[in-house]
Amino acid sequence: MNAAEFIDLETAERMAQNGDLRHGEFAGDTTAAKPQSDHRKMFEGEFSMEDLASVTFPPVKWIVDGLVPEGCTVLAGPPKSCKSWFCLDVGVAVASGNYCFGDYKCVQGDVLYLALEDNPRRLKDRLEKITTTTADKGWRKRLRFRTKVERCDEGGLEHIRGWLNSVQNPRLVIVDVLQKFRSNRGRSDTLYEGDYGAITALQELAAEYSVGVLIVHHTRKGNGDGDPFEEISGTNGITGAADTSLVLKRGSNGSTLYCRGRDVEEYEKAILWDREACRWIIQGDATEVRRTSERGAILAVLEDAEEPLKPVDIANLADMRRNNVDRLLGKMMKAGEILKAGRGQYVHPSKAHLVPSTPGKNGKKVRNREDGDK
Repeated sequence: MNAAEFIDLETAERMAQNGDLRHGEFAGDTTAAKPQSDHRKMFEGEFSMEDLASVTFPPVKWIVDGLVPEGCTVLAGPPKSCKSWFCLDVGVAVASGNYCFGDYKCVQGDVLYLALEDNPRRLKDRLEKITTTTADKGWRKRLRFRTKVERCDEGGLEHIRGWLNSVQNPRLVIVDVLQKFRSNRGRSDTLYEGDYGAITALQELAAEYSVGVLIVHHTRKGNGDGDPFEEISGTNGITGAADTSLVLKRGSNGSTLYCRGRDVEEYEKAILWDREACRWIIQGDATEVRRTSERGAILAVLEDAEEPLKPVDIANLADMRRNNVDRLLGKMMKAGEILKAGRGQYVHPSKAHLVPSTPGKNGKKVRNREDGDK
């Protein structure tokens, strides 16, 4: 293979079948850098408020619409949490101009995937699982892979720059994983400086070319309900240098994708791993999805019950937090989703016969409304 070529998906499939493909056999053309736009040149040095007022900046481009903006993004999660599948789905969606995570559209462009923990055989196997056979396969040349590359300061960054200059519409670079690409920390560098420097070079390259750089990283064991971004392995230099940080976290209520960044509103999305499709599916806003799920759990418990239940019993049977149960019971009562069978007792609407019709204390009849009891 010509040393100045990057391998694409179609070539990888052919060469993997013939046994001709070796790791890291594609380097990239290091031609002259593409010129920067006028507004980027203007702001390389000192500038005034008047300069800013006179310039109209283009809107932020989205790599994944509404989820991942251009710039440098760190995706962190525990080992074996399908982060590479996450990135591969994004890479295919961008190269094909299609959808990922269910119904999130991507604008088509060229993609470079540095799959530094994989090999061509594994990549081919995974791609066959997540891509569908279509008549139009021209887009596959837009998705290019590299399984070995020098570290960032030893030529790796120049390889990426070479690829950016060699394709017509560069849009996304995926670095999987950071640990195999980052520069070695200098002897005089602090841990923070080392982490910050590991991201800065890629962040600056993303800004220079107005592309997305998605970096896979790990999290350490978390502290339960604490800030998920504090679980990103290393110091705050990682998140400090990145434009956007994503954390993929699994918990008792399912998996959540957390986002925090400079050019994107902070969000929490409920995300589901589809084992059959080998893809992550974003279900929606985590709070809304969890609320819907918890309502369903409460209804299921009450439907199975043979007698009215107290909030503490519902919480135990539904494996939910007591305060969540208390909060939802009142709302569900007002919405007519459940019935009250006495002070602090609830039933499913299908079990209305469990609601007593005899007077309660002081001759007052039991009414189906929230009494504010616990």
